[in-house]
Amino acid sequence: MNYSVEKKALRIRVFGVVQGVGFRPFIFRIAKRFGYHGWVKNFGKGVEIFLERENKNYKDFNDFLSALENEKPPLAEIKSIKIYNENIKHFDDFTILPSKEEESFVFISPDISVCEDCLRELFNPDDRRYRYPFINCTNCGPRYTIIKKLPYDRSKTTMENFKLCEKCSKEYSSPEDRRFHAQPVACDECGPHVSLINSKDRSILYEKDSSIFKAQQFLREGFILAVKGLGGFHLFSNPFNLETTNRMRRFKKRERKPFALMAKDIYTIKKYCYVSPEEEKFLLSPRRPIVLLKKKRDIEKIAPFLDELGIMLPYTPLHHLLINNLDLLIATSSNFAESPIIKDDKEKELYEISDFVLTHNRPIHMRVDDSVLKISNGKPLFLRRARGYVSEPLEVPEELKIEKHLIALGGELKNTISFYKNGYIIPSQYLGDLKDWRNQKYLREALNHIKKLFEVNPEVVITDLHPDFFTTNYAEKMGIRHLKVQHHFAHILATMVENQISPDEKILGVALDGVGFGTDNRIWGGEFLICDYRNFNRFAHFEYVPQPGGDKATKEPWRMALSYLFHNSPDKNLNLDFIKAIESFRYIEDSKIKSVLEILKKEIYSPLTSSAGRLFDAVSFLIGTSPETTDYEAEAPMRMESIVENNFFESYDFEIIKRKAISISFKKTIQGIISDLNKINAARIASKFHNTLAKTVLEISKIAVNQEKIKKVLLGGGVFLNRILLERTIKLLSDNGIKVIRPEKFSPNDESISLGQIAYGLGFFINNKSIHK
Repeated sequence: MNYSVEKKALRIRVFGVVQGVGFRPFIFRIAKRFGYHGWVKNFGKGVEIFLERENKNYKDFNDFLSALENEKPPLAEIKSIKIYNENIKHFDDFTILPSKEEESFVFISPDISVCEDCLRELFNPDDRRYRYPFINCTNCGPRYTIIKKLPYDRSKTTMENFKLCEKCSKEYSSPEDRRFHAQPVACDECGPHVSLINSKDRSILYEKDSSIFKAQQFLREGFILAVKGLGGFHLFSNPFNLETTNRMRRFKKRERKPFALMAKDIYTIKKYCYVSPEEEKFLLSPRRPIVLLKKKRDIEKIAPFLDELGIMLPYTPLHHLLINNLDLLIATSSNFAESPIIKDDKEKELYEISDFVLTHNRPIHMRVDDSVLKISNGKPLFLRRARGYVSEPLEVPEELKIEKHLIALGGELKNTISFYKNGYIIPSQYLGDLKDWRNQKYLREALNHIKKLFEVNPEVVITDLHPDFFTTNYAEKMGIRHLKVQHHFAHILATMVENQISPDEKILGVALDGVGFGTDNRIWGGEFLICDYRNFNRFAHFEYVPQPGGDKATKEPWRMALSYLFHNSPDKNLNLDFIKAIESFRYIEDSKIKSVLEILKKEIYSPLTSSAGRLFDAVSFLIGTSPETTDYEAEAPMRMESIVENNFFESYDFEIIKRKAISISFKKTIQGIISDLNKINAARIASKFHNTLAKTVLEISKIAVNQEKIKKVLLGGGVFLNRILLERTIKLLSDNGIKVIRPEKFSPNDESISLGQIAYGLGFFINNKSIHK
């Protein structure tokens, strides 16, 4: 790039992910390389550089500027560069200055796995950091989880109390060293250390390296260890010891929900799973997410009734040391069901769910769970976006940028919060389900942390429409303007803003989801919305059916199966013998069936729902893949997805009923399924059902394209985490010439609701120019 320079010096401000990634040392090195004098420093909004060169052609700074963009550190991301002409000040060298304290808005690198250089040193007996479990450099290690305040300096992290020894100080001060200004730098002499604690009496059994050797022994012997990572504790155990796995399930109060695994290396993963090149790329990436992979060999009780295993590779030096001679471990978050990951040694629950605790004395400032994704059509599909990806920002389309600071509190399940400032949305890590008071506390932690870190002073808060959500009530007490947006509209808005859809464009948003409060006070979840950023029109939806027992039906899929049978019966007078003739109902007590039939007949305790999630529950139960009571959300649909035949493309009939808003009736689908129960196997019925839903999306999309001149269809909602449905829907739409867009950087499920809420807030203000600052 070429810049017009009229003076003998430049002042350059770089904005983006430029703190905590070795950016200042990088600037120092290229300045020295090209013979420039001046300085570099962090400031509240990025990195500032003063550059002058007296003895050469001072009008040409392009060697430096080209290197700035093309040779930047691997974790750095430049969003913008501002250049100002300055008068020469006659510096005689180039230096790194102390950070400048001022208003802060700079992006932080996520927590990144240990790099290859550090890993080589970790296992090199001749290196002074041999087997040191906190080895790091400017290219790797903790970031978001240890930062208390910006600008990013050691004194503003949880490393503040670890004074550098002489050798580490020399590395930290040497421009040619990989650890030059690496804030978490340490060694065994001056840095944190590990301890092994007995959970029964909290006594310290071993310290430093002997702790790790003993921990490995305990894992081999069948004990459960809580191990402190970057963003919290994991529970580690031997996945091949069935007794230990059963104890882990009792500790976690998790009967069937899958456990994540950690493998020593990619070769170990390939023993148990099929791994595509794209999946391998994400497994080996510095972000180290959990990746869901097709099973090659099953491991009993790890992911029962599913065809996938969730596996990650080690990402901290401590993980590498621990798993080095063990190959494969269960590595699940150290928490009770639905509560946040444990981050502090003092939390008593830690000792209730483990036999031993392998901990360390580097505090975790902000707890963050592992990210989880799968690959669909070669691209990521996030189930959970957290460690390794937070706090990466999202720039909004230019037309949506406003000066206000906004905050969105999300929904109720799989919650996140998001902030808007200076043209960027900053989503939090995954926070969990807010029905649990511990997650409500976690939300407050994350809210205060991000407000402080990015100096956000929200003027407007945006939440879901639901009047009983914790987030809705919390917002009412904030004392600032409160906007509310419908749940499924927010799902689509999240996909819109991620994909930079213009505010002038209308799209068809397909939101297939479990539950969301509708504008008619009913439960929505199978929605086709004509949208822009300001408004939506409910173009079509799944036909309403009763949800007997309300929330109880989300845990007991047989209730929705019975509801669909009842809804299909012409006289609403289902015969018990007919119901019991269906294999899956034979194990449900007659009294339970009669009780639900009674409330369906009386139309009590049975709110109407258009939920795609509840339709999946019903079909899963009818074909025998769902349990009577589920152990975790979406268990029934996930178990059905696991048996789908890949190359079977028949489908069932359904009916499109054209009223003010089109409704889609699945009566013929349910009739077809009942007819097939004794003719074909469950795998083929599951396949036909998935194909039916994909065809439903196609047919409604074709109507919208013809009637409303829609050019793009956007997908959102948790049901699109179903890889089979997602891929078949995209193929059908694409084959029919319809452009289809789905989330890739964020999840389609409820954790993206806060992202969509911010998009709504921006659309609201650009539509109300009179109140737009």
